[in-house]
Amino acid sequence: MEAVKRWRSDWRYPTALLCIYGFFSTVKPLEPFLIPFMTGPDKNLTSEQVNNQIFPVWTYSYLCVLVPVFLLTDWLRYKPVVVYQCVMLFITTALLLWTNSVPAMQATQFTYGMVTASDVAYFSYIYSVIDLEKYRRATSYCRSVQLLGYTVGSVLGQLMVSFDLMSYSNILVFTLVLTSIALFTSFLLPMPQQSMFFHRRRTPLKDREDETVEKRGTKNDAEEREKEKGPIAEDSEESVGAQSCVQVLLRLWRDFLQCYSSRQLLYWSVWWAMATCGYNQTVNYVQVLWEHVQPSQNFSIYNGGVEAASNLLSAATAYGIGFTAVRWEQWGELALGGFSGLEAASLFLMTFIGNIWVCYCGYVIFKCLYMLLITIAMFQIATDLSMERYALVFGANTFGALALQTVITSIVVDSGGLGLDIIPQFIVYASYFSVISVVFSLRGLFSVRKAQRNKEKSTPPDNDSLDCEEHRL
Repeated sequence: MEAVKRWRSDWRYPTALLCIYGFFSTVKPLEPFLIPFMTGPDKNLTSEQVNNQIFPVWTYSYLCVLVPVFLLTDWLRYKPVVVYQCVMLFITTALLLWTNSVPAMQATQFTYGMVTASDVAYFSYIYSVIDLEKYRRATSYCRSVQLLGYTVGSVLGQLMVSFDLMSYSNILVFTLVLTSIALFTSFLLPMPQQSMFFHRRRTPLKDREDETVEKRGTKNDAEEREKEKGPIAEDSEESVGAQSCVQVLLRLWRDFLQCYSSRQLLYWSVWWAMATCGYNQTVNYVQVLWEHVQPSQNFSIYNGGVEAASNLLSAATAYGIGFTAVRWEQWGELALGGFSGLEAASLFLMTFIGNIWVCYCGYVIFKCLYMLLITIAMFQIATDLSMERYALVFGANTFGALALQTVITSIVVDSGGLGLDIIPQFIVYASYFSVISVVFSLRGLFSVRKAQRNKEKSTPPDNDSLDCEEHRL
C-alpha cells in the first residue's frame, strides 16, 4: 500500500493517466474518411450539404463556446472539463453513428466544437498538479501521445478501409469503445487544488520587467513542497480562495494590454491568427477536395495514410527547427512571408492540378510548413512570458483566428453566403495565404533593412583612426 501511495503522490501518476486519456481520445480511425462516409450509402448526403450546411456549424460552435469554456476550465479546476470533453466526444461519435439527417449532422458539428474548445483543459491540467520544473517534460509526453493517437488512428483507418476489415459503421463502434476507455480514465484523474487564475497558489508572485517572468514561491513554500513531494497540494494553505470573476477579468484585461503592447509580439500574433484561420479552413475542407478529384465510390483512397504521413513529418519538422541557430527575432518575419508563399503555392497546385497524388503531396507540404512556422511563432511569443500570460495570449490568438475563420466561413462557404463549390473555395484559401506572404515578406524586408542600418550606425570606428587620434593627442 505504501508503494501505491508513493506512486500516486508522484508527478508521474497524473501524467500517465492524462497520456492514456490523450491517446484513446485521439485514436479516430474514421476521421480521414469522414467525407466518403457521409456522402456514401451510409448517410446519403450530398457534397454540397456537407460542405455548405454541415461543416460550417463547427466554426460557429467553436467560436461561441471558446471564451466561456476557457474561463470555466480554470474556475472548475480542469478535471470536470476534461471529463465533459470526453462525454461530448462520445455523444458526437454516437450521433454520427445513429443519425442521418442534415440537422442531426449539424448537431454533431456543434458538439464537436465543444470538444475542440475543451482542449485547453487537457494541457492546463498538468500545470495545476505538478511542479513547474516538471511541466515541460510532462507537456512533451502529453503532446507526443496525442500525436501518436492521431497517427495510430489514421493508420488503423487506412488498414480497415483498404483491406475491408470493417465497415464505416463498425469503425465508429470501435471508436466508441476507445472513447469509453478514455472516459473511464478521466474519472481517475486527481482533482487539482489550484488553477492559473481563479484558484491561484498562495505562493507570492514576484515579476521582473513589468511582471513578464513569473517567480514562484518562497523558501518556506519550497520546503513545504519538498516535504509533500506530491503533485497536488493537500494543505489548504497552499492555495488562495476563489477570486471573484470581476477581479480575474480585470487582471486578464490588464495582462492582455501589457502583452500586446509589445510590437514584436503583436506581429507574431497577427500571423498566428491569420495562418491558423487559413490552416483550419484547409484541413476542414481538404477531404471534400479529395473527394471531388477522386470519388471514393469509384477509386481506392489513401486518406488515412496521408494523414499519418503528414502528422509524422510535421512532428519531425517541428522537432528539427529547435536545432537551428537562426536569429528569428531578425529573420522570423521574412521566414513567415517566404514559407507562407510556399503554402499558397501548394494550395494552388492542389486546386488546379486534378491529380489525387499531387493533392496528397501538396497537403503534406502545406501541413509541414504550417507546423514549422507555428512552432517558431510559439517559441518567439513564449519568450519572457509567464505561463499565465502565455495561456492568455494563446487563447486570444485562437479567438482571433476563429473570429476571422467565422467571417470567411459565413461569406465563402455557408449556404447563407456565397456557398462556393470546393474549387473556388480553395482558390480563395490559396489567395489568402498569398496575401499573408506578401504582407509579411514586405514587413520582414523592412525589419532586416532596419536592423542593418542600426548595426551600421552602432559600428565603432576602426582601430587605425583611433590610433591616429591617440598619437595626435
